[in-house]
Amino acid sequence: MSLPAAQAQTRSWLPPTPLDLPLTLTPLRRGPADPTYRAAPDGSFWRATRTPRGPGTLRITARAGMVEAQAWGPGAEWLLEAAPGLLGADDDPGAFTPRHRLVAAALHRAPGLRLTRTGLVLESLIPTVLEQKVTTEEAFRAWRFLVRRHGEPALGPSPDLWVMPDPRAWTLIPSWDWHRAGVDDKRAATILRAARAARRLEEAAGLPADRAMARLELIPGIGPWTSAETVQRSHGAPDAVTTGDLHLPGIVGHALADDRDADDAAMLELLAPYAGQRHRAVRLIMLSGRIPARRTPKMYGARPRHWQ
Repeated sequence: MSLPAAQAQTRSWLPPTPLDLPLTLTPLRRGPADPTYRAAPDGSFWRATRTPRGPGTLRITARAGMVEAQAWGPGAEWLLEAAPGLLGADDDPGAFTPRHRLVAAALHRAPGLRLTRTGLVLESLIPTVLEQKVTTEEAFRAWRFLVRRHGEPALGPSPDLWVMPDPRAWTLIPSWDWHRAGVDDKRAATILRAARAARRLEEAAGLPADRAMARLELIPGIGPWTSAETVQRSHGAPDAVTTGDLHLPGIVGHALADDRDADDAAMLELLAPYAGQRHRAVRLIMLSGRIPARRTPKMYGARPRHWQ
């Protein structure tokens, strides 16, 4: 249950270009039962997070092109200030030129896709670490368990939202709860190291994406796969292409060259025409529907060379 709170703070914003809320915000959801995120039946989107000013709850709706945002909690003002960035105000879709018919068709069908920018690092980094070398179902279950067990109920009239643990709370999770969540010692140790360096990592939100990735990768257990998946959300980084994924090279290879056995090198070669916009190109490829049937369960970061 959510906790009572003071009256909501509000903000209205008129996006300068078409905006598709579900497509833009869905990358922030960690599974259909993510306790920090809800897509409500009335078309609103809710998220609970931990801002630099404390926990906060955000509700976003869009009607007749206008975005209405409401926020509760100590982090409410910060969330409202960051709302346009969350909805792609810092994104420049005009910088993208499709080079393949399939990509052009996907772009035509999704003109409102924007790259979200949360301005928060740890909230994207920790669930990404949980996704290393496991199936999506295992990772999502671990995230749900740990947030509900060690986080806190969100403020406001939110539909059963929870705020993830603060950095200190992550470091105090007992070993048996990591085990109950199905998190091995290596991933747990990586999260502990990240939590202890939380201040420096959150400062990376103000750095260019490549420098932020380099800072993240100073933490043992965080490699190119994890850092790219993190800055795609925290920075809205249009060129942060994910390498080291078990399935993504085959998806890109199948879509652009009918090569479902493509490796990272082949994927990067195929994406070279989209330099500066490779992450956006991958998003559009994923939206194209041209996805080969899986041969193995969906796993992340599963190549030994780049498993982090």
